[in-house]
Amino acid sequence: MQPVAARSGSRERDPLPRADFVAALTSLRQRYWDKHPFHVRLHEGGCSAAEVRSWVANRWYYQRSLSQKNAAIIANCPLPEVRRRWVDRITFQDGTPDAEGGLEDWLVLAEAVGLTREEVCGEWHVLAGVRFAVDSYVGFCRTRPWTDAAGAALTELFAPDLMADRLAVFRRYYPWIDPAGYAYFEARIPYVRKDCEYTLGLVLEHCATREQQDAAVSALAFKCDVLWAMLDAIDYAGRA
Repeated sequence: MQPVAARSGSRERDPLPRADFVAALTSLRQRYWDKHPFHVRLHEGGCSAAEVRSWVANRWYYQRSLSQKNAAIIANCPLPEVRRRWVDRITFQDGTPDAEGGLEDWLVLAEAVGLTREEVCGEWHVLAGVRFAVDSYVGFCRTRPWTDAAGAALTELFAPDLMADRLAVFRRYYPWIDPAGYAYFEARIPYVRKDCEYTLGLVLEHCATREQQDAAVSALAFKCDVLWAMLDAIDYAGRA
């Protein structure tokens, strides 16, 4: 008796060549959140102080969830060499007993724009849409294969140049922000440049089947939607 797949005429699709897989991933650059109208306005100097504060306060919820997301990836990954490398993302964000991390730097940014640590850490200003989007991302990384979650993390391919631009924009258009608040971006830019190369190599190596490749591309599209949904919520609240 013939296998069902053979009888139906279906067959497993061949994996994409490496260059085509990279192209499929990087084509999602057009869906990154820097194209969102709020983000465009922010980088053109068109946001009010209240809108900048809302962006910082809501981004806190995303920042403080990153280590949970990264811990989920580690928990789902069977490869010790990947887990050892990926755990660096948690210590970068959470810090160590001897050094502050990205979360502390983000709180300094919050203070630099006129927020208090109490209101930021207490999540007083976190919007329901932002909370839903971020929680969906963490849940995705907890429940999907680790290679899917690594694919979703590839938004970092698009981040370093954007963060460099943001530093210049904030200094030009928002001089009322205390420059001490820029430590997060100054530390993050070189770190992300290094990490995005590693993550891309990891996805290219371990997404060996067409199904895995398609899942990684879909995961990256999902992550772009998460970031876009966050800005939808922030933009709508600012206009209401």
